[in-house]
Amino acid sequence: IGTHQLTPTQFATLAKIYDEGTVSQNRLGRLTAMDPATMQGVIARLVDRGFLDRAADPGDRRRALLRLTEAGRAAFLASAPNGKVISKETLAPLDAKERAAFMRLLAKLA
Repeated sequence: IGTHQLTPTQFATLAKIYDEGTVSQNRLGRLTAMDPATMQGVIARLVDRGFLDRAADPGDRRRALLRLTEAGRAAFLASAPNGKVISKETLAPLDAKERAAFMRLLAKLA
């Protein structure tokens, strides 16, 4: 994997942290619909690559808080255009009305 190449789960993780700012590992798992084991592995790899900082929550030392590093922000921003292309290709078989309904349903699930 190159400097900024991300797997889909890594991209989803960075995207959610980009949106949230600082987030607990548990909340991140819920937001990305990843099980705890998968989430832990994804986070470990992103920390190893220098894309995430992990620190204990000062209010609850049992909880890990995550935030993007500058390298993580750069990796996300470099990958975001490709994510948009993939989303557009995924939705291409749907007409405008179907896309709107699909997006409403996704928002409801989120």
